[in-house]
Amino acid sequence: MERASQIAFFLLLIIDFGVAQNATTSGADEFPVGVILDLESLGGKMSRTSILMALEDFYAVHRNYSPKLVLHIRDSKSNNVQAASAALGLLENYSVQVIIGPQTSSQAAFVSDLGSKSQVPVISFTATSPSLYSGSLPYFVRATLSDSTQVNSIASLIKAYGWRQVVPIYEETDYGRGVIPYLIDALQEIDVRVPYRSVIPLSATTEQITKELYKLLTMQTRVFLVHMSPDLASILFIMAKEVGMMKKGFVWIMTDGLTNVIDSTNPSVMEAMNGVLGVKFYTPKSEELDNFTIRWNRRLQIDNPNDPPLKLSIFELWGYDTIWAVAQAVENLGIKNKTSFQKPAVARNMTRLGTSVYGPDLLKTILQYKFRGLSGHFDLSGRQLQASTFQIINVVDKGWKEIGFWTAENGISRRLYHGESTTRHSGLASDLNPVIWPGKSTEIPRGWEAPVNGKKLRVGVHTSVYPQFMASGKDPITGATTASGLSIDVFKEAIKRLPYALPYEYVAFGTTNDTSSGGYDDFVYQVYLKKYDVAIGDITISHNRTSYVDFTLPYTESGVAMVVPAKSSKTNNTWIFVEPLSRDLWLGSIILLFYTWVVLWLMEFLGKKTNIAGEVPQNKKLGITTFFSLFGDKDGVERLLSQIVLIVWVFFFLVLSVSYTANLATMLTIRQLNPTITDIHDLRRSGDYVGCTRGSYVESLLEQLNFDRLKIKTYSTYDGFYSALSKGSKNGGIAAFIHEVPYIRLFLARNCKGYTMVPFYKAAGFGYAFPKGSPLVGDISKAILGIIGGDTINRIEKKWIGIGYENNCNNAGRAPDPEKLTFGSFFGLFILSGAVSTSCLLIALTTKFYHRNRDQAEGNQGGNDAPQEMQNSHTACHMLAPRMV
Repeated sequence: MERASQIAFFLLLIIDFGVAQNATTSGADEFPVGVILDLESLGGKMSRTSILMALEDFYAVHRNYSPKLVLHIRDSKSNNVQAASAALGLLENYSVQVIIGPQTSSQAAFVSDLGSKSQVPVISFTATSPSLYSGSLPYFVRATLSDSTQVNSIASLIKAYGWRQVVPIYEETDYGRGVIPYLIDALQEIDVRVPYRSVIPLSATTEQITKELYKLLTMQTRVFLVHMSPDLASILFIMAKEVGMMKKGFVWIMTDGLTNVIDSTNPSVMEAMNGVLGVKFYTPKSEELDNFTIRWNRRLQIDNPNDPPLKLSIFELWGYDTIWAVAQAVENLGIKNKTSFQKPAVARNMTRLGTSVYGPDLLKTILQYKFRGLSGHFDLSGRQLQASTFQIINVVDKGWKEIGFWTAENGISRRLYHGESTTRHSGLASDLNPVIWPGKSTEIPRGWEAPVNGKKLRVGVHTSVYPQFMASGKDPITGATTASGLSIDVFKEAIKRLPYALPYEYVAFGTTNDTSSGGYDDFVYQVYLKKYDVAIGDITISHNRTSYVDFTLPYTESGVAMVVPAKSSKTNNTWIFVEPLSRDLWLGSIILLFYTWVVLWLMEFLGKKTNIAGEVPQNKKLGITTFFSLFGDKDGVERLLSQIVLIVWVFFFLVLSVSYTANLATMLTIRQLNPTITDIHDLRRSGDYVGCTRGSYVESLLEQLNFDRLKIKTYSTYDGFYSALSKGSKNGGIAAFIHEVPYIRLFLARNCKGYTMVPFYKAAGFGYAFPKGSPLVGDISKAILGIIGGDTINRIEKKWIGIGYENNCNNAGRAPDPEKLTFGSFFGLFILSGAVSTSCLLIALTTKFYHRNRDQAEGNQGGNDAPQEMQNSHTACHMLAPRMV
């Protein structure tokens, strides 16, 4: 652009060299201002009316201001060179101090270069391209929004509806290209891809546009972002409707350059745009704006009687406010001196272009002036307007309706919050009003569809070591690639469950078109190279593969395990009966047993059964017999407190005995088969050989676990690793075969006896690999959830693997050995039994001493009557005790 600007500038100097006139001398009360517009365009005519009305309104309010602005309006004729020529003439012939209104970004670039050389501020209220960098154009002021300010609102809108891919359609100009880098960055932040960019030349014919639309129709993406001039966009939407791209399932979004002028769009174009979304700068309503709109419509019709009625847009309001800002800045600066330009003593580059005396101060004053205009808060302190609020609209019939707002503070919301304290919204579609989509649909489009040009999905397949999971071949008649296996059946079932038709064809891995070594990593990498649209099979979802492809949800179990020989455990161990209980539990139980026996003996002794110690040997009974004699006539415990202690202890004994029996039974059944190796790290330290499938994910996993590379043997056939596992590591084979759990399930189904599985590593399972950002991932994953959540997966597994192997094989995923019962497990019962025994003993002792003291006291007072009374009382308690129990 800079080179083109220099060439055009040089040509202008040659043209103006012979025709330049001496600068006219302005009157004392005049301040010359240049205006450059495309007066042949509707936008130029509308802006001209706004600017003239602004000048009239300003000095109608400020009649005593001097000097007054005098506008010198020139027509750029929609040409960059003509715009620069007009600017050069205004600077040399009229010594203008400000240039307003180069309408396009390319015109503004040319004119701003002249403004920088002459130190004259150039203010554009329509040039929105971010490529107009203020650092390289120090005297350029943007009295409008940069296109880059809207990208966050567009990204939030796309995120709200969950679309994952977007195709921008833009014109091949500085205006069209300028916003794209900012848009791509904003979309990447929300993980949205741009698979294609559609660039339309400004001079494109309807045939060229139609051809490009048909190209877009063959792609999967159905979300299009349009960023171009209104005239070109009108043709685009009309042609899009003709080719069938304005129906259900499509999404069209307009940038603010189009949405801001939506009210002036031709009704026939509006009809073609039904269902389109757009973002536009929000203009607050006011009484002043309503009055100005009425006057503006009347004035525009007078100025352009042959043109159809047009509606006021935000650009005209910005032009209006720009004149007010410049006029007030001139007044605030207090310019009185007539000499406004310093001419060079010698013409440089064949021109007498000088530098403005007031330019630097005037620019500074304009940037400092802030006020509330018709467009809202007007602040150019950043050398461009700052966006505060965007309005999101939906084109319906021949008008539009509001569906929400976007602000940097609150994100997307259904209504606008004016200074209200509110939390940031969720950013979901539910925060917006309902939308009428293309085709008058109320269903939110998914944002993509299968291609309609007959192109089939290229599905990469390969032959696995386990043909039950995946096998590929050639049809002998047609020569087409065929595939079968569990992975294929799950994929076919997922395709059937999609809400749309998805034609596909198999492409065999390892053909001459593939430059690979045959490993699974190479197979998945073909998706990244775009040789396949999807790779299916027994592909393990791993972290390194997710860096260049996207995986569906897994359709198999997850994890990595070892297959090792199993050995029978010695269940005829002489002391196996002591293993269910831990040592501390055995010790605690014995201590509690003797403590309870001592407490019972003492309480019976205190109850006047003084001969209990002599009766035990006479009746040839063990002391523990006393614990089970709750209500015996002569041999059982007699005291109520003794019976309470005995009941609590028997409860403890029953709980302990039941737990002991259950744990012993578990040990005798589960311990029938034990793995020869139980820990992967012990296997590594032993130095034995281990095996895995060649080219699988496990091979790299073993290296990550620091296994010696020389100790890892790889196999490509089932018979190979089965034979090696049978030999053992010391006989030239392997001590363990390491593989993913689905493979091991299949192995154990065929080798039920003699081997067992020891899991040791978590993995994500098998999935299908798609290119990054593929919209198919979500739909296929949803279908897989339905498959594995019902009976379908059982039917498929029965077909390829068989059923019942887990029920028939005790070693197919052996349960861990049961743990011994510990003292802590019964701590509460120990406390209960001990506390009850101790409490009863203390009660018995207290009662004994109480009765003894009372007997002694009564003996002293009543002689022989007291003993007789005590005997009667004791006899009554003895008779009531069994009834209380």
